[in-house]
Amino acid sequence: MSLVDTEKVLVVPTQLFHELGYFQGFTQEVSLYIDNLFSPENTSYRPRSEMEEDPSFKQLIPYVIFKHVNEDGEVSIFQYTRGKGGEKRLHAKRSVGVGGHISSDDADADLDPYREGMRRELEEEVAIGSKYEDQCVGMINDDDTEVGKVHLGVVHIFTVETPDVSPREDGIAEAGFLPLSEIRADIEQFESWSQIALKAIFND
Repeated sequence: MSLVDTEKVLVVPTQLFHELGYFQGFTQEVSLYIDNLFSPENTSYRPRSEMEEDPSFKQLIPYVIFKHVNEDGEVSIFQYTRGKGGEKRLHAKRSVGVGGHISSDDADADLDPYREGMRRELEEEVAIGSKYEDQCVGMINDDDTEVGKVHLGVVHIFTVETPDVSPREDGIAEAGFLPLSEIRADIEQFESWSQIALKAIFND
């Protein structure tokens, strides 16, 4: 059996998300959602294989974007192409987001399961060789895609002092920092969450 067949992931009822304030796309109003979405009475860990096909639940996903600003003030973003081993429905798409599911294993520690899950996912996927500042900047919901219907993204910007981020797994291919202008020019090649986040956050 694969990890997807056995893993239990953190979910919330989609109805709760609608009650708190439904949105399509991006919102900066993280404070309206986070406390309720992550409250123990509203969360549960359910089989990922079932949740991937059940839009009555939303899987909560940290979505980390690495940003670097050089001495001239030019912004570059870590981007990559999704290889094999991850979400099959996103295979071969480009992305600026690193992260993944919060597992029931993350709840075993005496720590915040969300923060622990984000730390674990980042450690598995990339090597971060720079100091950075973490800022939670918004949330993504995209009910226009099959993947989006069953996921809810919490977007973090990690502003790194040096552009020293490298992949640790095959699922992150053709990776590296590119100027924001180049990414914008090729934005249609990116997965929907990346497009939504880039347009909302870097809209100047």
